[in-house]
Amino acid sequence: MAQAPNHALPSYLDAEHLGPWGIYLQQVDRVTPYLGNLARWVETLKRPKRALIVDVPIEMDDGRIAHFEGYRVQHNVSRGPGKGGVRFHQDVTLSEVMALSAWMSIKNAAVNLPFGGAKGGIRVDPRTLSKSELERMTRRYTSEIGVIIGPSKDIPAPDVNTNSQVMAWMMDTYSMNSGSTATGVVTGKPISLGGSLGRVDATGRGVFVVGCEAARDQGVPVAGARVIVQGFGNVGGTAARLFHEAGAKVIAVQDHTGAIHKPDGLDVPALLVHVATHGGVGGFANAQPLDPADFWSVETEFLIPAALENQINESNAAKIRAKIVVEGANGPTTPAADDILHDKGIYLVPDVLANAGGVTVSYFEWVQDFSSFFWSEDEINQRLERLMREAYAAIAHMAREHKVTLRTAAFIVACSRILQAREVRGLYP
Repeated sequence: MAQAPNHALPSYLDAEHLGPWGIYLQQVDRVTPYLGNLARWVETLKRPKRALIVDVPIEMDDGRIAHFEGYRVQHNVSRGPGKGGVRFHQDVTLSEVMALSAWMSIKNAAVNLPFGGAKGGIRVDPRTLSKSELERMTRRYTSEIGVIIGPSKDIPAPDVNTNSQVMAWMMDTYSMNSGSTATGVVTGKPISLGGSLGRVDATGRGVFVVGCEAARDQGVPVAGARVIVQGFGNVGGTAARLFHEAGAKVIAVQDHTGAIHKPDGLDVPALLVHVATHGGVGGFANAQPLDPADFWSVETEFLIPAALENQINESNAAKIRAKIVVEGANGPTTPAADDILHDKGIYLVPDVLANAGGVTVSYFEWVQDFSSFFWSEDEINQRLERLMREAYAAIAHMAREHKVTLRTAAFIVACSRILQAREVRGLYP
């Protein structure tokens, strides 16, 4: 009997070189024993369906020609069109974008949205560009990836350093190139272009909703609970505001400008104003400065990492003194740190569930664009909270059934849904 060929992974998919993609591969390996007969399809999850690298040349304001490297990766589209953000950051890499696209596949399946996973990015520090340069770069990038995106193919959205204005430029560029207005090609647009009410707060609101569900499961009252937040942008700031409004005390915050601490609770509304004015939490008057390295050891009920990936790792996980970690960022905890937190008895709500509020309201926006019928913000928030609670309940039930962590349970639920779709669709040709 002939042996099956050895389909070794290409070098850029090597899990031994533990970048973001390697972390994702480890997560898939951990869940494979729970997939039953679907495990025969698991290699589907380890290989992106399509990865596009594009050159993005633009003319700078001073007449120079500058070149930037852009990416769009579609990890899996078995359950529907690709869905995922576009980030502009100087540290963007193919490994990172591949991993983020894969986590979008898992996230969309975990909350049962009819999307696959995709992600995009440009390696650039947008702070070094004028607004006109940023617009030219965005439009050129959109033209370059236009061959693989579309309302029924792949729908970008805002991510790190991108916003509703960038989405408006992307929508306009795609529409001009396709010859008709296509509002559904991106989400996170301005309201005047078919954007959805509630989208700005959606990710942070989802973090708050599942955080409250986790607190109920763990017997932790939200009112009076202490909260610390890493990253105080759209996600961390919104989550902090909602916890504050629910009676919790936000006692420490860290971002790229520093860390601050106030044991009896920060004035969150005033801090949000300070951040909007000064660009970060550093220098906030009504708080004590905190060494960023000491942030992780602040005793708290809730820790919300809402910055970038790999922030909780082997070097700091043992210092953490939280009861519940709710991951607002994508991939903030390494697999090794996951094990440390689990051994310490810390209850962790994973990113693929906790921060799915943003893509859920993006789904609402996409649906509203197709129907040209728009919902009120109250309707959107109610639908979001219902879907997030249902997703948490299903994943928590899976965790209890298999006696695994919420992250493993989320991957069991999501990977099973993706691979069931792959199996019944079959292979063509």
